[in-house]
Amino acid sequence: MSRNPHLPLTETTFYILLVLTTPAHGYAIIQEIDRLSNGLVKVAAGTMYGAIENLLKLNWIEEIPSREKRRRVYKITDTGEKVLMLEIERLKSLVKLSSDLNY
Repeated sequence: MSRNPHLPLTETTFYILLVLTTPAHGYAIIQEIDRLSNGLVKVAAGTMYGAIENLLKLNWIEEIPSREKRRRVYKITDTGEKVLMLEIERLKSLVKLSSDLNY
């Protein structure tokens, strides 16, 4: 089995893809990351929008129509879901390895 060249994901990318399994706009993504991480992960607006642009170029997320003209709404694509699932499986295998070693 060959390794995906995009893995491992950065923590920010992982959280963004995870959040965008439900469509959201940038500020809502920041808030949800804060909630999911219990306040441990803080994503600045500049970081968020740079990551969004990169994820759009990779075709891991897409912009979807929104009733709010001032807010751009995004959702994960099929490609993004596949990458997210690969990362989740990679992380699970690391947890299993550490469990097997009694850590």
